[in-house]
This record gives sequence, structure tokens and C-alpha cells, in this order.
Amino acid sequence: MDPLDSPNSRPARLAAHSSPQGIAADLVAVLVAVTSGEPRVLTIQDQRALPSGPFELAHRSLQSGLRAWVERQTRLPLGYVEQLYTFADRDRAGTTGQHVISISYLGLTREQPAFGEHEARWRGWYDYFPWEDHRDGPPLLMEKALQPGLKAWASAASDRAAQRARRQRAAMLFGFEEHSWNEELVLQRYELLYEAKLIPEATRGNSSTSTSTRAALSNTPGHPMILDHRRILATGIARLRAKIKYHPVVFELMPDTFTLLQLQRCVEALAGRQVHKPNFRRLIEQQELVEETGETSQDTGGRPAKLFRFRRAVLAERAIAGTKLPVSGA
Repeated sequence: MDPLDSPNSRPARLAAHSSPQGIAADLVAVLVAVTSGEPRVLTIQDQRALPSGPFELAHRSLQSGLRAWVERQTRLPLGYVEQLYTFADRDRAGTTGQHVISISYLGLTREQPAFGEHEARWRGWYDYFPWEDHRDGPPLLMEKALQPGLKAWASAASDRAAQRARRQRAAMLFGFEEHSWNEELVLQRYELLYEAKLIPEATRGNSSTSTSTRAALSNTPGHPMILDHRRILATGIARLRAKIKYHPVVFELMPDTFTLLQLQRCVEALAGRQVHKPNFRRLIEQQELVEETGETSQDTGGRPAKLFRFRRAVLAERAIAGTKLPVSGA
């Protein structure tokens, strides 16, 4: 059995709540911060799991239950939270014998030290999804690791039509063969790698998986997580990448005052792509999302830069028409 799939790898909270044949609701938090221009996610259990715990009768609501577990496990209070997705795939939840429904939430905060019961730590989300960081262009691992594996998976299809369909799907999702890269398709890319058995999570509990296959998977870029937590994290990244284009949630991740360059770097970190600087600044100004503080920052390495703050009143004044990112074609 894969050590990441063993009952001992699951948080102790589930063991206390489990029953031999029942259905349990597990509350899972994707808690995101951006620090020094890098998107980070809060993890527990040697950075292999997301904060989570069972929904209990004592919890007033699902969200209050989630907040209680996160604060207990990390000693961090949750700020902005929205429900993300509910996962109920029996074959994706491990080999414990119990059917666990995972109800996930996305939370945005600013990084601060975490403590708690399960070694809570922050970790860069590109450690789990290195193929998603295109800020400096397509990462080399796309060509060296993922493309050959996906080509082999496509060629293994039963007939030419199926082979062609697989190749087209891989090309469209990963930007191969002159297809453009869509930063929002994080979950679809992860699911394709799962289907192609190119990530360790896809072979857990399968005793027929050869030793050579397991060895090859151990070299696959990106750190695996327990149960279906990396799939949940992919869903959170995809949701946030889409949402920053039409709602100013990015300001939940910013300090009280910031430079426009810091704001741009935060957006780029989340999107995994560069934005067009002049267009980005013009967009921010047109939306009247920020206002000058009258102060400057000396931490720019060059000339002092103006400091801004988010105009929260703009949310009450009018609906945001959209903040579509001016992503460069590079």
C-alpha cells in the first residue's frame, strides 16, 4: 500500500469520526496567501495535506465547522472564505472502506506563522503543480517530462480515433502543438495526468502497479498529497485564477498599503503568467479600485514608489464590471 494512502496517513480527526460503513462529511480548506510574489497554501502533516476535519453535530454550519478545524489545527483565524466544491468520488478517497464526501472551501489571507496539532506550514503551490507556473514561459519539465508521458498515453489507446482524441485533448490542455495556454484549466490538466496515470495518486491502492511504474511516478514533477487533496487544491487554484478576472478578491491577499508593482506581482503569481504592465495599470486606474495614500515606499530598489490602498467603498458604490487580466501573449 502506498504510504500516502494508508489509514495512518489520514488526519487523526477522521479516525475518531469514522464508522465501518457510514458516510462522513469532511471539511477541507484551501487557504491561500501570496508572500514575496509567490502563491502559498497552508498545509499540515509534513505538507502532504490540507487543513481539514469532519463535520460534527456540534457545528452550527458547514463553514463554522471548517473555521473551527482550521483554527484548531493551525491557530489561524479564517477571514475571506467561500465554498469551493463537493467531491464524492468513492474511488478517489483512499482505501479506508468508508465513503467520505469532501466539502471544500477557498480562503484568502496574509501569511502569518501557523501552529496547531498537525505541523501546519505554508508551502508554495507551484511545488505541487510546477507545470502551472508560466511566468517565465513554459517550464522545461513540460517538454522533458509531461509531453513524452502524454504522448505514450495517447499512443496506448485502442484505435487511431481514440489515439487522435487523446493527443488533441493533451495538446489543448497543455498548450502543445501551437495551442494556446489557458491558465484556468488547472483541474482539467490534473485530471488528465490522473487519467494517464502520470501522477502517484492515480495508482494508490492498485496492487497490480509494477515496481518500475511506481519508480517512474516517484520522479514525476510535483509533490503528491494524501487522499484527493491535490485535486482539491487544483480546484482552488482554478477558481481563484478565474475569479481575479472579474472580482477584486486579490486585495484580500494584499497588505493595507502597497505599490502597483506589488499588486501586479501578486496577480502574476496567482495567474502563473505575466501581465502587460501598462495595460494592467490603466485597468486598475479605470476601475478606480485603488487610491493613493500620499506616502511612498523606499523598498523598491530604485526611485520611491507611490503607495496605494484598496477602495473597499467601490464594492458598495457599484458592481465591478470586470477586471479581465491583460495577459501577454508570451
